[in-house]
Amino acid sequence: NLFTQKFTCGFRCDSIDSGLSRVTELALDQAGYSGPLPPTWNLLPYLQTLDLSNNFFYGNIPGSLSNLTRLRRLALSANSFSGAIPSSVGSLSTLEELCLDHNNLTGAIPATFNGLKNLKRLELQSNKLQGWVPPYLGPLNNLNYLDASDNSLIGELPIWLPASLVQISMRNNKLSGVVKPEVLKNLKDLQVLDLSWNKLSGAVPFALFELPSLQQLTLSFNEFSSVEGNSAGFEKSGLIAVDISNNKLRGSLPWFMAWMPQLSALSLENNMLSGMIPKEYAMKVVSPRNGESSFGRLLLGGNYLYGGIPHPLLG
Repeated sequence: NLFTQKFTCGFRCDSIDSGLSRVTELALDQAGYSGPLPPTWNLLPYLQTLDLSNNFFYGNIPGSLSNLTRLRRLALSANSFSGAIPSSVGSLSTLEELCLDHNNLTGAIPATFNGLKNLKRLELQSNKLQGWVPPYLGPLNNLNYLDASDNSLIGELPIWLPASLVQISMRNNKLSGVVKPEVLKNLKDLQVLDLSWNKLSGAVPFALFELPSLQQLTLSFNEFSSVEGNSAGFEKSGLIAVDISNNKLRGSLPWFMAWMPQLSALSLENNMLSGMIPKEYAMKVVSPRNGESSFGRLLLGGNYLYGGIPHPLLG
């Protein structure tokens, strides 16, 4: 059928009863398109996908995109858009994917984003966004993926984050303060958390090691001073890789990490940790308990450890 084929020109049309067609998808492949976007988006009222990624468009993102009331996917990644994100984008209640990454966008994340009730994926990384991490993302109960890395966001992590999140990346911002356990308690589906290259401080909360779905935790290049421990709870951890290198950790190596069943990569290098290497670390390298993973990658250099290196670690 002519009207249900996707052509190389990047248009997709659906037929309607009158025999006419309506444009539902506009996708321009990487082909060097450039210039500002026009304001006349009201002429495409049935558009569901708009993908202009990997081109050379510039100027402000037009607020008239809010006329695309059926839009499910808006991808403007890897262009040269500048200025603030228009607040009118928050009125696109059917939107499921919003990809504005790798541009030159400035200003704050609009408060109107709390209207994106169907949003599943939000990509804002590699811009020049400023301001606080917005607390109004909490009501976005369908949001799975959030990447706001490589911006200039400030402040603490908001207490209220969507419980549906599977991946959070806020690497290389200016976040500060402590990570509160109450931020984490509802993130039962979280698999990846990357908060590296910020200014977070205080203790790494033990709640991170109790999250049942978390597999990858990256907190390197911050100002954490300690790791909270506990005598129970770590056996539930699904963590595979933990990186808390290049912080200001003091005290002994966290012994309980040797008993985390799936942990196979641990980096605690370049801190201020002292004491001896626990024998549990050596045992996890050569003889993990039944069904548990061994340490395939263990980085402890650049600390103040003393005493002999456990023999299993020398082999």
